[in-house]
Amino acid sequence: MANSETRRPIRSFVRRAGRMTASQQRALEELWPDYGIKPGTGPIDLALAFGRAAPCVLEIGFGNGDSLVQLAQHDPASNFLGIEVHEPGVGHCMIAARAAAITNLKLIVHDAIEILESHIAPASLHRINLYFPDPWPKKRHHKRRIVQPEFVELCASRLGRNGTLHIATDWANYAEHIDGVLAGSPVFICREKREHDGEAPLDRPATKFERRGGRLGHRIWDWRFQKIDL
Repeated sequence: MANSETRRPIRSFVRRAGRMTASQQRALEELWPDYGIKPGTGPIDLALAFGRAAPCVLEIGFGNGDSLVQLAQHDPASNFLGIEVHEPGVGHCMIAARAAAITNLKLIVHDAIEILESHIAPASLHRINLYFPDPWPKKRHHKRRIVQPEFVELCASRLGRNGTLHIATDWANYAEHIDGVLAGSPVFICREKREHDGEAPLDRPATKFERRGGRLGHRIWDWRFQKIDL
């Protein structure tokens, strides 16, 4: 019966059937024990997963992972956890991590919202990165944008004291949307906002999507929001 069906949640992404190279497939099979995490039924024990207790940075939707690997390489004192649904990008990231001899990086292939809700313990993260999420530019699709009040509150609940949320986009309309959602948030305060042409990313390396946006003449918006500890 219709009234007994489980409502499908609105997804902020579409699973693309991107081409998987032989090397990416091999990486998924051979490097998964080193870099992969398959969540169980409860919160992930991050100290156990990384083999140490350290500040944890979560990146949502890391694409091919090149910038995530750079962040992990430049900050060996932190643990980096990446979530991505597109397996070719995960395979590419593992190859890059192995080439750079990265040991402070773990990856999850799953919906980031579900991971945050069910597998990340409250106050367990130091920083969350959301770089160039799908802008869903058509107005009828704006409900699919990941930056919504509920998402912002979820991020705040998973961040520890003075934790930060970093966001970047190259879509002007999405930048306005992000400003509107975060301006009304009681759990974050904007500590820095930067608008540029790709030459001044805020506390991060440039990404593939950013360079593509630059070629299209897009401006870049970067934010650093800090959790308000009540």
